[in-house]
Amino acid sequence: MLPGTEEIVIKDQATSVEIVSPDELVPVCELSGIPKEQLLRVANIYKPSANAMQSGTDNTHYWCIAFDTQERWENPLMGWTSSADPLANLSLKFDTKNEAIAFAVKSGWQYEVEEPHTAKFKAKSYAANFSWDKKTRVATK
Repeated sequence: MLPGTEEIVIKDQATSVEIVSPDELVPVCELSGIPKEQLLRVANIYKPSANAMQSGTDNTHYWCIAFDTQERWENPLMGWTSSADPLANLSLKFDTKNEAIAFAVKSGWQYEVEEPHTAKFKAKSYAANFSWDKKTRVATK
């Protein structure tokens, strides 16, 4: 059994909650037709970081599953980047980390979870720009 999957909560349309152990889940990998070598890959579960160009936190309130790209090559005719990897462009979004883990377990994928980094903010004041103490005073010569 994989760590962190002791019990998985599944909700149905009637909003009744059912707790299912991972042993009772039907593996989708047996029915999906995905080649065996693709099932051995490791899925990365992560929470996307905020856009560095903006101060908002949009697109950071969900968890993603993505795979590392395997081999790529440049198309000699057009110069485009080509790949034979069917999972290279796969990016799935989930509301919670547990939903993403449950999907990876049900799909038969091994997974790694990257915990999000939290920013450490210092308390700042606009008035500190104009204070006259030894810490902020700078010689002009």
